[in-house]
Amino acid sequence: MTSSVKSANRPGVGWALLFVAPATLGLVALYLWPFLSTLLKSFQDVPAFGPATYVGLDNYTELARDGAVWQAFGNSALYTAIVLLGVPLAVVLAALIEQAGRGRTVYRVLFFLPVVTLPVAIGMVWRFIYNGDFGLLNYVLSWFGIDGHYWVADPRFTIYAFAAVGIWMGLGINLIILGAGLQAIPKAVYEASALDGAGRMRQFFHITVPLLSPSIFFVTILTVIAALQMFDLIFIMLRSVNNTALADSKTIVYLFYEKAFVQFQQGYGAAVAIVLLIVIMIATALQFRLQRSWVFYG
Repeated sequence: MTSSVKSANRPGVGWALLFVAPATLGLVALYLWPFLSTLLKSFQDVPAFGPATYVGLDNYTELARDGAVWQAFGNSALYTAIVLLGVPLAVVLAALIEQAGRGRTVYRVLFFLPVVTLPVAIGMVWRFIYNGDFGLLNYVLSWFGIDGHYWVADPRFTIYAFAAVGIWMGLGINLIILGAGLQAIPKAVYEASALDGAGRMRQFFHITVPLLSPSIFFVTILTVIAALQMFDLIFIMLRSVNNTALADSKTIVYLFYEKAFVQFQQGYGAAVAIVLLIVIMIATALQFRLQRSWVFYG
């Protein structure tokens, strides 16, 4: 009886493995193998030409002593902290759009446009807006008698300028996720609270935010990971002739690109990438740890 059951299940297992194989091969070829290759290179000195040599932890030791790495991590942390301010902004906008009624779809489409727009195009547009000589932002500020700045050429403002664009770019996907979470909240809860005399603000803080907390938690994780990996936008907006802010405004991913593909220090660049992966894993694990105290799964 047992052997017949096993023989009957074997064709099903074979078909299952056949259908899973393309996705598995894709994961191995595009994710697992590059990760293992990068991990191996982080322990090697990989010249532009010639064979690689094993150097042990030398790349990581040099990385720990490199002030540029710590500055890049600081810039990435500052960028991430500012971009996280877009999460409560997205919660408020999602709640307002949900109450808008007829225009909800239009608002969501307008906010979602930056998500489907190439980051290169976004970077070029915002680079023009932030231009210190003829940029649109300084032109608008001049209407109110405010002197403009060289937003992407002054290291005092570059990270904040990038973060403002990052918040704007992330609103679209955040609104879609949070909007779906809002629609899952039973209307009867709001009706019952209204009968008890709860106003809109009290409903928002005591009903909407707690019941929406799983979606907020998910959006927060996506925001942190995306912010720590930001590269293309910063690359487009910083790369210009004689940009004095470039040296002080590099993020960790930009530093990885510079070390690995400009200076051809692939072993050192691989070490930077592995450290970034560890930082992202720690940040994600910390968020999962802290979510127990504020995420409501009722």
